[in-house]
Amino acid sequence: MKKTISSALLTAALCVQADQPNLIVIMCDDLGYADVGFNGCKDISTPNIDRIAQGGVRCTSGYATYSVCGPSRAGFMTGRYEQRFGFERNPQYQPGDPNMGLPKDERTIAETLKPVGYTSGVIGKWHLGAHPGNHPLNRGFDFFYGHLGGGHRYFPEELTLQDSYAAKNEEESYKTWILRNHEPVPPEKYLTDAFSDAAVEFVTENQKQPFFLFLSYNAPHNPLQATEKYLSRFPNIENEKRKTYAAMISAVDDGVGRVLDTLEDRNLSKKTIVFFLSDNGGPESKNASDNGALRGGKGDAWEGGFRVPYAVMWTGTVPDGTVYDQPVSSLDVLATIADLSGAPEDSSRPLDGTNLIPYLTGKNTGAPHEAIYLRKFDGGQYTVRSGDYKMLIPWQGAAAQLYNLEKDIGEEQNIAAQHPETLQELETLRRKWDSQLVEPRFLGLIHTDAWQKKLKRQDAAKQKSKTESKSKWDWFAALDKNKDGNVTENEWVDWSMHEARRRGRSTTEKQQKQYFSNRDLNGDGVIPREEFEAGMEKK
Repeated sequence: MKKTISSALLTAALCVQADQPNLIVIMCDDLGYADVGFNGCKDISTPNIDRIAQGGVRCTSGYATYSVCGPSRAGFMTGRYEQRFGFERNPQYQPGDPNMGLPKDERTIAETLKPVGYTSGVIGKWHLGAHPGNHPLNRGFDFFYGHLGGGHRYFPEELTLQDSYAAKNEEESYKTWILRNHEPVPPEKYLTDAFSDAAVEFVTENQKQPFFLFLSYNAPHNPLQATEKYLSRFPNIENEKRKTYAAMISAVDDGVGRVLDTLEDRNLSKKTIVFFLSDNGGPESKNASDNGALRGGKGDAWEGGFRVPYAVMWTGTVPDGTVYDQPVSSLDVLATIADLSGAPEDSSRPLDGTNLIPYLTGKNTGAPHEAIYLRKFDGGQYTVRSGDYKMLIPWQGAAAQLYNLEKDIGEEQNIAAQHPETLQELETLRRKWDSQLVEPRFLGLIHTDAWQKKLKRQDAAKQKSKTESKSKWDWFAALDKNKDGNVTENEWVDWSMHEARRRGRSTTEKQQKQYFSNRDLNGDGVIPREEFEAGMEKK
């Protein structure tokens, strides 16, 4: 009898396995919303990345769960908002701290898929904890080729620290050898190319059973480094920073093409779901990325902070060349593959995402999410997007703002006063969601001495530059967000509060409104440059 039951279970398992799709998630790091061809980029060619959108669906309202790397990846990896388990800061690189990373009682995608027979690999950036207990092979993965921290240098001659656990801080972690599983291996080539090699190897070696590959490129995250092979493709980009950034994306694009070609060569395209996205928006001033019409960038609660390039391909199942405008999330990756693979649910930790396939194929015409949420604990920022409307609380204690993203993707017109009922509905959703969250469980990268010293150096450099030549930094231009030649009260307050948070200074919205009023010499509610400079002289 036992033999009969065991045989039946084995047969059932094999039948399930035969229908289980493979999953490949290709994630870039700090990629701008408008820096891929399928989102309209003109100066950086991404033909292979575009193959995913052309062969599947381009999601115009794709969101990461956070606007910086570590928390965003924690949300993606667990399929749950990271604020539910306290991963709300970029972790420090602390190999000796078991709590500085993803909590052990949260399940990764790999841990979710292992009971249903998947082989899982992560290649590239991890950033979910540098302690050995949080090594990918101790979090459900079967293969790892990458680095444990939040970034890395790209040229092999600069990777001089063999032992990843000997790195004392984030800066040193950028110079470690790459780990192949638990073994450090000597660097031999440009890092993005090495990651692409490993991805092709993983797909080839695991093609006969269901697999999950997280191809986690650290490009185009700083430092901006590229080989001449890729730099030479962009002779018409004069800005050196933008040129190097473009070259880094081109290297990623080559790797994406190699992975897609491998799927085709081995007849795996119809068996494999491919997601492409970024972990957060582009930090435009730091790496020359471009978030297009979106306001803000990495670190912000504006759209530019966490609305990202997002495309999904499943040949033969998802219609090719289509566009999907409803909001979707990186949370949906795990929910999709868990549903399709028959992975067991954890009722104590329900997923926040949904299986996207019925929506992308048109079988379900509703919205996948009631709302998309963001909380940034340290700044007191919140975002709730439901349908076309987005509520934003830009800092703790500030009045909530409201935008219609269908009509105002750049978030320039605050319509809170015109739609109080909509604002209240979103506030009700926010309060309900917020009641389910916890406070951060560890101090972040921003709390390290090195980070604070860096901020002081940056401020000192800005002050020196300002003293030496006012033309090097234009305060009025910084305040005039929409570049219409006038500074409004909202622009003044937004910029001033952002700078105060960044520098750790105390101020209030009321104080900043008073400062604006003092500069508004004629009291008409706007400050043109002439009036601004006259106010400076008066001061």
